[in-house]
Amino acid sequence: MEELLDLTGKVALVTGGSRGIGAQIVKDYAAQGADVVIVGRNIGKCEEVAHEVSLMNRKAIPISADVANLNDIKAMFKTTTQEFGKLDILVNNAGANSTNQAINVMEEEWDYIFNVNLKGLFFCSQQAAEMMIPHKMGKIINISSIGGSRAYRNIAPYAASKAAVMHLTRSLANEWARYNIQVNSIAPGLIATDINKEDLSDPKALDRMLKMIPQRRLGDEKDISSMAVYLAARVSDYITGQTYFVDGGKTVE
Repeated sequence: MEELLDLTGKVALVTGGSRGIGAQIVKDYAAQGADVVIVGRNIGKCEEVAHEVSLMNRKAIPISADVANLNDIKAMFKTTTQEFGKLDILVNNAGANSTNQAINVMEEEWDYIFNVNLKGLFFCSQQAAEMMIPHKMGKIINISSIGGSRAYRNIAPYAASKAAVMHLTRSLANEWARYNIQVNSIAPGLIATDINKEDLSDPKALDRMLKMIPQRRLGDEKDISSMAVYLAARVSDYITGQTYFVDGGKTVE
């Protein structure tokens, strides 16, 4: 089984790879033998993660980019080509969210969330496919959310964008299967990260969250990155177009 999870010789690009789940995916890919391109808006944070990867004797390229900007997307894939000459794995992890009642959502808020969560994901996937198709091999992993399949209040644009990610995953998987490119998505549940640590510091809020999860625990970044390793490796070569819910049982209630 270990050899089926081996990523030695692979090149992976992870958007939103400078912190949280994305950074954990980067480090776990490197631990499995992959070289990585770390994309984020904060170049300093990207460089910090790249340094950790270098200590594993893997090559890491930090890139500052905004996935809502098509020119930035094209530039980061050009750099990947220059540095490695190929791309084996893309993880579309960069995301945007906001909490707001639907009645109060403004056009700018809607556009920002969809530009990052859907437009950016699509054009990153397009650029990746252009690199993968000539080699007849590739893995594209999209990070969705349980919010894309369940109705929660005050996150309407985010939920709509993540539902679209799940369907776009199926569409791209169907279209690119002939090129041996597998496209899948991961839908995390309630995950403890540095982004939500302030909310989790409130015992009452934490207790409410735990009561919503059948396993009665929050997920951690490793829970998501482990699935990302599985979907990037040979062991999942016959799986495409699927969304994996990693949520402690939240969506089976």
